[in-house]
Amino acid sequence: MESGVSMARLDHDSPERFVALRRALGVSSLGLNQIVLRPGERGRIHRHARQEEVLVVLEGILDVVTPDGTTEVAENDAIRIAPDVRRQIVNRGPSRVVILALGGAEPHDGRDGEAFEHFDETTP
Repeated sequence: MESGVSMARLDHDSPERFVALRRALGVSSLGLNQIVLRPGERGRIHRHARQEEVLVVLEGILDVVTPDGTTEVAENDAIRIAPDVRRQIVNRGPSRVVILALGGAEPHDGRDGEAFEHFDETTP
C-alpha cells in the first residue's frame, strides 16, 4: 500500500466509458471506478468470484438487471450486489448515467482508526 495522499477528479463528461480511479489514486485494497453510460448503453452480464460491489449513482437513473429482475437506482442512491449474483448495468433513460463503482473482497476492519489531539503527537 502506497504512503501519502493522492487525488483524482471525476469527469462526468469523460469520453471513456470506464475510468479506473484506483490506478489514478494508487489504491490497492479495493476496486474504484467511474463508469459513464450514455443513453442505451449497457455493461456486460458478469459476476465476481469474491468481490462484492457497491454502485453509487452520481447522475441519472441506473437499471441493475439480475436473474431476479430489474432494480432502478436513482441519482444519489447506492446498491450493493453480492459476488455470486450475475448482474448487468443498463441506461434505459434519455440522458447519461454516471456511476461510482466500489468493490472489495476482504472483510472490513472498522476498528483500525487511531485518534490524535494534534498533528505533532506520535501516540494516539
